[in-house]
Amino acid sequence: MSDTPSLRQAALDYHAHPKPGKLEIKATKPMANGRDLARAYSPGVAEASLEIKADPATAETYTARGNLVAVVSNGTAVLGLGNIGALASKPVMEGKAVLFKKFAGIDCFDIEVNEPDPEKLADIVCALEPTFGAINLEDIKAPDCFVVEKLCRERMNIPVFHDDQHGTAIVVGAAARNALHVAGKQFEDIKVVSTGGGAAGIACLNMLVKLGVKRENIWLCDIHGLVYEGRVEDMNPHKDQFAQKTDLRTLDQVIDGADLFLGLSGPNVLKPEMVARMAKQPIIFALANPTPEILPDAAREVAPDAIIATGRSDFPNQVNNVLCFPFIFRGALDVGATEINDAMQIACVEGIAEMARATTSAEAAAAYKGEQLTFGPDYLIPKPFDPRLVGVVSSAVARAAMESGVARRPIEDIEAYKEKLNQTVFKSALLMRPVFEAAAAASRRIVFAEGEDERVLRAAQAILEETTETPILIGRPEVIEARCERLGLSVRPGQDFQIVNPENDPRYYDYWNSYHQIMQRRGVTPDLAKAIMRTNSTAIGAIMVHRGEADSMICGTFGEYRWHLNYVEQVLNDGDLRPHGALSLMILEDGPLFIADTHVRQLPSPEELAEITVGAARHVRRFGLAPKIAFCSQSQFGNQAEGSGKRLREAIAILDSKPRDFIYEGEMNLDVALDPELRERIFPNSRLEGAANVLIFAHADAASGVRNILKMKADGIEVGPILMGMGNKAHIVTPSITARGLLNMAAIAGTPVAHYG
Repeated sequence: MSDTPSLRQAALDYHAHPKPGKLEIKATKPMANGRDLARAYSPGVAEASLEIKADPATAETYTARGNLVAVVSNGTAVLGLGNIGALASKPVMEGKAVLFKKFAGIDCFDIEVNEPDPEKLADIVCALEPTFGAINLEDIKAPDCFVVEKLCRERMNIPVFHDDQHGTAIVVGAAARNALHVAGKQFEDIKVVSTGGGAAGIACLNMLVKLGVKRENIWLCDIHGLVYEGRVEDMNPHKDQFAQKTDLRTLDQVIDGADLFLGLSGPNVLKPEMVARMAKQPIIFALANPTPEILPDAAREVAPDAIIATGRSDFPNQVNNVLCFPFIFRGALDVGATEINDAMQIACVEGIAEMARATTSAEAAAAYKGEQLTFGPDYLIPKPFDPRLVGVVSSAVARAAMESGVARRPIEDIEAYKEKLNQTVFKSALLMRPVFEAAAAASRRIVFAEGEDERVLRAAQAILEETTETPILIGRPEVIEARCERLGLSVRPGQDFQIVNPENDPRYYDYWNSYHQIMQRRGVTPDLAKAIMRTNSTAIGAIMVHRGEADSMICGTFGEYRWHLNYVEQVLNDGDLRPHGALSLMILEDGPLFIADTHVRQLPSPEELAEITVGAARHVRRFGLAPKIAFCSQSQFGNQAEGSGKRLREAIAILDSKPRDFIYEGEMNLDVALDPELRERIFPNSRLEGAANVLIFAHADAASGVRNILKMKADGIEVGPILMGMGNKAHIVTPSITARGLLNMAAIAGTPVAHYG
């Protein structure tokens, strides 16, 4: 339960508003007219039904079953609340369903069943097999949960997974794998003492055995003390397998020399004096919620070198099942697995553990700002909001399912599958692929003006890992070194990338002298040139490109766009190169939309509008798309004589004066640009077919406003702005850009001009 009345009310309000609950059903087909109705229901639906009758496997093709999971509970063991009943468990099951969708794109129905009898509950679950692609059993008390899972796994030909058991076990396994790595120990050598003989505790111990722990080295205690041979009180076959032949009877008696304490029991079970008698650098997983078996601070008072995990989010190393269940189901569903077997579970363990040892993603760092996300004692397992989990873990699970023979729909190219999964979380990945492929053909040097910025540092790491480009960072070496260390990045200045130090660089004389030569007839004195080359990283980056020491520059992570543009124009304008406009790619739920000019020309002339349009068409092709350009205005096909419509019509006339290899039309309202049926009614002779994918505005205010609305209210992902007209030698981003956005811009900057005209 929540700690304070205010938190309690906030939680209740969250569930009640703006709609009750956390789930709704959304149609995947438009159902816009009678034709759609005839296909979705009678008579068209009969065709899909007949296909499935003839071949049951086609249910995955014609229905949602292949991406549909049921979360089933009878409410007999809900969180730390106990047997609260099926109805009261519904908020928890809805929450589980939301996590499936959020983290793995899996549709989920929560099903709460008033049935305490485990065999009858299993009958109900088994009867649901035609509806679902997989079953997630949840919050069913022990030992009933063992019975339900066993019966369902035996009788159903789809994956059945009891998350309280196996989900917890998988995350514990991953955390243990990495804790032992930190401590320099091996599974086969350690002594394990565990408290908690319930479903989760037993499953965790079984997982540790699969990972290499010797069964004779496991000491299990429950509320009655040690589980030993001959004990009859509160025993069952699952506990029996861990019974020790010994005269010892209590936790206090068996804790000596333990390498790993695993607690899934209750508060304050493990005393500090017990921790003091554990092995050197003890591993303590105190997972009881909300109060763990021992608080981390109390454990560290007697064992400062202890490696500790809990079930709480306010301490490092939270053992959270959300690291497992969305991704193991994703992999299982995608290969049509008939079960989730040991091989798949161990693959999940290894995938999660591997993620923690890798460099932390920028997205996870942003979601957990202020936390230290560097692999080590306080970072054993990744954070749930690390978007790489779905690609790494689900592909590992899918591979294991295929190798162990339980996949009905094997995937031929597992790397392509992994890339596809990444595209579901990195929405820009698919559209950016042609750009990254073109950039891979050249090894260009990209200088980042704001090299001390965290986003730039993370982008530099990604550039070195994912591209052939060479990042150059402008900034103070000691600051960059310290921030790389703090952020857990493996790259280091001077080793992995070059640094230009504005405070002390051997090229300083060359830089200020070059700048002075360019600007001496525009009022810049030698002293001013020296000052600018000491303080202005944008000007330094531009000079580096001018001198041929870098192929392109990226700036703008802070400050105002036109301030940066001023220095880019000063240094890099040479007659052939001059800024034409800024093009922003907005990636929306229904596809990409390009917008120009968002930043450069406040009130572009007809000639400038024509130039912007030609540049936009050229850049759109870089993404493998055919440009379909609409000139947008309040005026519609000549119905207003003056204003923006007039300038747009004149721009169209300029374009019409020469043959063009792209389609454009206008001027028109935004809705007409995006709705082909509406356009057909208003202007049936339009040369534009389908929805426009490029919008050209006669006012920067309008273009920028549409860009920001799409970003803030339609969850649009921006790639850009792309500075057109500068031969790909400079790009100015905006302060809202992410590290992923900078990586995308580096790919754009890394493409030689010859690749796109």
